[in-house]
Amino acid sequence: MQLKKWMAAAAAGALLSTGAMADKLKVGFVYVGPVSDGGWTYEHDVGRKAVEAEYGDKVETTYVESVSEGPDAERVITQLAQQNDMVFTTSFGYMNPTVKVAKRFPNVKFEHATGFKRADNVAVYSSRFYEGRHVIGLIAGEMTKSNTIGYIASFPIPEVIRGINAAYLAAKSVNPDVKMKIVWVNTWFDPGKEADAAKALIDQGADILMQHTDSGAPMQIAEQQGIYAFGQASNMANFGPNAQLTGIIDDWAPYYVQQVGKAMDGSWSSTDTWGGFDTGMVALAPFGDAVSAELKAKAIAARDNIANGNLHPFTGPINKQDGSVWLKAGETADDGTLLGMDFYVEGIEGSVPK
Repeated sequence: MQLKKWMAAAAAGALLSTGAMADKLKVGFVYVGPVSDGGWTYEHDVGRKAVEAEYGDKVETTYVESVSEGPDAERVITQLAQQNDMVFTTSFGYMNPTVKVAKRFPNVKFEHATGFKRADNVAVYSSRFYEGRHVIGLIAGEMTKSNTIGYIASFPIPEVIRGINAAYLAAKSVNPDVKMKIVWVNTWFDPGKEADAAKALIDQGADILMQHTDSGAPMQIAEQQGIYAFGQASNMANFGPNAQLTGIIDDWAPYYVQQVGKAMDGSWSSTDTWGGFDTGMVALAPFGDAVSAELKAKAIAARDNIANGNLHPFTGPINKQDGSVWLKAGETADDGTLLGMDFYVEGIEGSVPK
């Protein structure tokens, strides 16, 4: 009799335990770089930790770092889908693998960063990084002494091309003599390649560096060479306390907390989110001491005007690189054009890699 009571109690306990586990939302993240990169992946992991802090034992998060884009990504995303209720895939090159895996796991919710392909169980999200690049372009144009800005670019996708164009146009608007030198490294995270690119740009006369890559290596080179630079995706001042003028910060935490909350309360749906200064998804790192009070005020004013809709970084007249008219005076670029941007604006040297 006692044995039967014990077995019944144990069974009830097992059911309670199973029920508790079922109530816990399991969320997986896949990262293109290491969480220690100090940039892109670091900020996504800050967002993951914010989810844990917000929901406590109601969620369980896991992540896999340094996953290359391609077949390896599909394997990792599949594994995460087998183990989780929700999966965030945080790099452009994960788009096709995410959509492919999502078809096999219709009950799992997927969120893909910076892509454009959606499905019933796949949402997409990104930040308007180009808004931040407009602001740093203004600062660079005012502060360069050599009139040469160096830009370390990752891959020739619209997101990166938009940033180059936005920064150049802003710099040109305050300094007609400015030039932009671009080095494509074809990687998101490779400190060695990024450092080599930074050195090459400095050799070409650049006295200010920008980057759309994820490591702090370019900032370290700028610090060593006594020039200025801007952080990418995160506050990189620790890599170059004297070099950093400011940085573009990608604040994913509020979005992650929001979307996980929707998954928990049943209100999640496939959406397309593109936030900027207005939503806080794009922010600026603290200004370095080298930025004058006057220039800081101009930068803050530009940020605020973009946020409230009084300023659009792509406002005509703007020509394409070949001299053809892209935007007439007063016209602003629509989101569809920006999302597919595959050309340089007039004045940028070189060509977009194919």
